[in-house]
Parts: sequence; structure tokens; C-alpha cells
Amino acid sequence: MPAAPGTAQWSSRFAFIMAAVGSSVGLGNLWRFSSEAGSNGGAAFILIYLLAVVLVCIPVLMSEYLVGRAGLSANAVDSIAEVAIKSKVTRNWTVLSWVGMIAGFLIVTFYCVVAAWVIRYIFKFLGNDFAGKSADEVAGVFVNFISTPMQVLPWFLIFAVITIWLVSRGVNRGIELAAKILMPVFFALLAGLALFALISNAGNGGTAQALSFLYSPDFSKINGSVASAALGQAFFSVGIGSAIMITYGSYLPQSISIPKASVLVALTDTGVALIAGLAIFPIVFAFGLEASSGAGLFFITLPNAFTSMGAIGTVVGAAFFFLAFFAAITSSVSLLEPSVAFVSERFKMSKAKAAWTMGAIMIAVGLISVFGQTTESPTFALDTIDTFTGQVMLPTAGLLIVLFVGWRLDKAIIAEEFAGSEGLGNILLFLTRFVAPIFVAVVLVSSVYGAYFS
Repeated sequence: MPAAPGTAQWSSRFAFIMAAVGSSVGLGNLWRFSSEAGSNGGAAFILIYLLAVVLVCIPVLMSEYLVGRAGLSANAVDSIAEVAIKSKVTRNWTVLSWVGMIAGFLIVTFYCVVAAWVIRYIFKFLGNDFAGKSADEVAGVFVNFISTPMQVLPWFLIFAVITIWLVSRGVNRGIELAAKILMPVFFALLAGLALFALISNAGNGGTAQALSFLYSPDFSKINGSVASAALGQAFFSVGIGSAIMITYGSYLPQSISIPKASVLVALTDTGVALIAGLAIFPIVFAFGLEASSGAGLFFITLPNAFTSMGAIGTVVGAAFFFLAFFAAITSSVSLLEPSVAFVSERFKMSKAKAAWTMGAIMIAVGLISVFGQTTESPTFALDTIDTFTGQVMLPTAGLLIVLFVGWRLDKAIIAEEFAGSEGLGNILLFLTRFVAPIFVAVVLVSSVYGAYFS
């Protein structure tokens, strides 16, 4: 079965892998993984995280690629509808793609805001703005910046327009081209920063502490809370549940093995998270800093450490935020793509027109996160959207996709898509039926409880 007729295809396996990895690798790999590991026992957390990637994320990823390629459309909604018809089940299963697509679109609206902070910090380090500032003053710079919407707005618009422009150029001249150029640079920068952190902090104990923290598990620290956090991080890190991988699967030529591609994408994403830990924790431990969660790690903790390094810290800080920018742009492009593909096909628009139409809506909704502040929180609207999409919508879509593939999808479709890899198809069927649904349901329940009831 070829890719959806009339749709673009990835030009090569390398192009697809770079685009898919670029979609998975985002700001969450750089700050969320490190902060979650830092808050949940380090190596004990990582051990469960790795198991979750293998037992949950890879089966869900294969399911999304399979449905995308087996459908006859470039958009996730119609792909699910067409595969449901082939399987002689209700088209109501399209709710999973609607939930995922809307979640991805809402995420990109505030993702552009966070990326705006990243761009601004590139120029702050290039301009040596933090030189001579105390720890409190460095923190104050960030708080003042995000509390002043008119300072954030220009950078938000710049990043949003770059994202829209890349999506408007289509699969091969936009998404694929950006991924093929930016992801190798990203990997080189990440490896360079990790080596710098490990070597420069070998003498002061930071490296030894980081390696022990990340790779010497204390099994007594494993409990329900740590396991739930690791499951959630694995699920969100790989980027499943947002209709992205269904859409990307529709561009997948039959010559590319879905099982092999899924394993490679998931493990590469995991490797990036682990290397990011090596780039961050030696510095954090060497300077006696705390791996605080979320934005605090990125925009307060690490800038304080870079500032303490003097001139070399200015260079390292700029390189670090360039790295974050590359991660952000490849992810934002993938988050916008499913809704653009849907509008383009459903309303018979050119890809460019659909991209600028949805991009304009993205900017309009994103302004809520730019200006949606309260006296208690300058990021109130952003955090509210983030919590609902990440804790409710993505796990819901992920649970529905494994139930659909495991229990409702015609087995002939799995056999056809995994021709030559029947053994892997049987493993996928077992995991999507009996393993992944349990773990994804745990993620959903614990996420909702933690977000709204704890």
C-alpha cells in the first residue's frame, strides 16, 4: 500500500527520521526531563522512564504511524475515518484524532511564547547582558521580561511567522528541509555542550555527582509518584497523542519499516534527553544549584551558572539557547502541521494558504498566553492551557489510539503494513491490547488527579 495518493512523501528515510525526531525532541527534552529526573530520584526515575519508552511509547508510536500510512489522507481525522471504515467499525473513533489535533494546535499557540523567551535569551547572552549580575538580579531579569507582554510580543511574532513560513512550504521544502539542516546542528551542539559540562566540571565534583545521580539508581526511591512521573514524561517526550505522528505517517513511503522507524525515533528522543541531562546536571551540581522545574531551570538556574563562568559562560549560554531554539522550531512546525493538513484537504486549499490561515488563528490564540496574566502569575493563561492539553487531552488521545489499534483495527491492515515483520506485528498487537492501555490509563488518571485534585 503506498502513501496516501496525492500527498507528499518524505524524500528519504533520513529525512523522515530527522523530521520525526525533530518533532519529538523539543524544549521538554531539555528542561522537563532534567527537572523531572531532578525531582524524582534521578537514576530510579530514568530506569522506569526507559521501560515506559519500550513498553508504551514505541507501541503507541507504531500505532500512529500505521494508521497514518494505512489511511488515504494526509490529515489525521480522515485517516482514522478511512481506517475505521476498512475495519468495519464506527467512524466515531475519529474523536481521538480531533482531540489530538486540537491539543497540538493549542500547544503550539503557547509554545511560540516560550520560544520567544528562548530567542530573547540568545540575544541577552550575545549582548553579555548578565555580566556582573547577582543571582537575584538574573532571576529578576526573567520575571520582569515575562511580566511585560509588550517585550515578549515582538519575539513571539517572529517565532510564529518562522513556524508558519516553514509549514507553508510543504513537506519537502519546509518541514523536511528544516529538519535535515537543524537537527544535525542540534545534535552537534548538544554533544558539544555535554562534553563541555562533563570535562569542565570533572575537577570540582560536578561531573561525578551528575553521573552518580543519573546512572546509579537507588531503588528505595521508586514509588507510585516516581513511576507516574516517569510514565508521563516518557509519553509526552516522544510526542505521541497529538495527531502529529498520524499525519507524518501519511507521508511515509512503503519502503520504510514502521517498526524500525518507531524504535529509532523513540530511542533517539530518549538519547537526547539523557545527553541533555549530562549537559545540565554537572553544571547544576558544580555550582550548588537546584534542578528546579520548568522555566526556572532554563531561565534562572542555568543563566546563573553561565554568568558565574565569566566570558566562557557567555558563549556557552548563547550556544545553549541556540540549541533550545532549534529544538523549539522543529517541534512547533510539527505541532502546526496536523491542523494545516486537515484544513488544506478538507477545504481544498493550497498548503500555503492553509498554513497562513491557521497561522493567523494560532497567533490570535497565542496572544492569550502573551497577555493572559494575573497579579499572582505572569503566565497564568499559558500554564492553564499547558496543563489541560498536556494532562488531559494528550493522554486521552493516546489511550484511544491504542484501544483502536489493539481492539478495533482490522488485523489484515496490521499484517499488510508489517509485511515481512509479522513477529513485530504480533508483539505490537499484544502490547497495544494488554500493556500500553493500562499504562496510558495510569498516566491519564494520575495527570488529571495531580493537575486538578491533589
